[in-house]
Amino acid sequence: MTGKHIVIDARARRSSTGRYADELVEHLQDVDHSNRYTVLVAPDDSWQMHSPDFQTVPCPFPQFSYNPLHEIRFAWQLYRLKPDLVHFTMTQQPLLYFGNIVTTTHDLTMLHFIRRGSTPRLLFWLKMRLYHFLMWSAHHKSKRIIVPTHTTARELADFQPFTKEKIVVTYESAGVPSDVQSKQPARVSGHYIMYQGTFFPHKNLETLVSAFDKVHAEKPKLKLVMVGKREKNLEDLEAKIAGHPSKDNIILTGFLPDEESKWTFEHADLYVFPSLSEGWSMTALEAMNFGTPVVSSNASVLPEVYGEAPLYCDPLNPDDMAEKILLMLDNHALQKRHIALGHKQVSKYSWEKMAKETLAVYKKL
Repeated sequence: MTGKHIVIDARARRSSTGRYADELVEHLQDVDHSNRYTVLVAPDDSWQMHSPDFQTVPCPFPQFSYNPLHEIRFAWQLYRLKPDLVHFTMTQQPLLYFGNIVTTTHDLTMLHFIRRGSTPRLLFWLKMRLYHFLMWSAHHKSKRIIVPTHTTARELADFQPFTKEKIVVTYESAGVPSDVQSKQPARVSGHYIMYQGTFFPHKNLETLVSAFDKVHAEKPKLKLVMVGKREKNLEDLEAKIAGHPSKDNIILTGFLPDEESKWTFEHADLYVFPSLSEGWSMTALEAMNFGTPVVSSNASVLPEVYGEAPLYCDPLNPDDMAEKILLMLDNHALQKRHIALGHKQVSKYSWEKMAKETLAVYKKL
């Protein structure tokens, strides 16, 4: 083979953010038959490539680590691979690697919505300064910085003006494959509205619960189904839900496999996305893909990604959110219109197109 050797860091591919890396590598195998690829994966990841030009190599270092030994050993692993180009699909990367780099930065949420929690104030300040430095270093070393939206591109260029000429926008797509056979989850039935995703503070789920209290007063049989991996933020939200009048109608499913996630989308009366900050966000696009109407926050990148498909609400106003939820639930003509707009919006995006645009970035370098 006469092509180049490209290394892609896909250690995060099994996480929600990692869907991007997963889809990128899967589709690059179909669109690039000239270059040779090494895909870095977690040591317990048995991902199989379908192209002979792609191989996986275990990378034993955590995605987020300030350990100097991890930094040195990870950089050394990269140098030994002798790549012509390394694509880090998350901003985090070793300080001591200075090769030809492309970095994908999904959003700037970490800069605005990380809570100190029980971390001592000085330690939290030091960690944030270190995070800012690592982000500056990654972007300074990168020849190109891929972001998923023009909104994120503007935010990044305002925050770090030196990145402006390096930024490339490649739109992403939706997450759950539509060809998966759907299966009903054990705890989900009847009429419900739903949210799926993580439970970090910027997802604004306390406001959604407050809005659902008002919806519940009008529709006492309706449920709110919240899908996502159990972790500390979910446990904190669960404790707060216990004090709400709608608590008995709120179902926290935990993580659902693709087939159960698909069923939950297909049978929901409505999908609600109250987030305050995103880089892309696939879940509402998934809902649109499965013919579920959407009420979305009007914040951050969401109007750019979702277009006219959702009914938008003020994410900081639970009264407005409840009003928009009830309006969509009670107006079948409005539902039909937004379902049609949702299908049209989803059709604009393609993982294959994203892979081709990313390959064009590689070729330029």
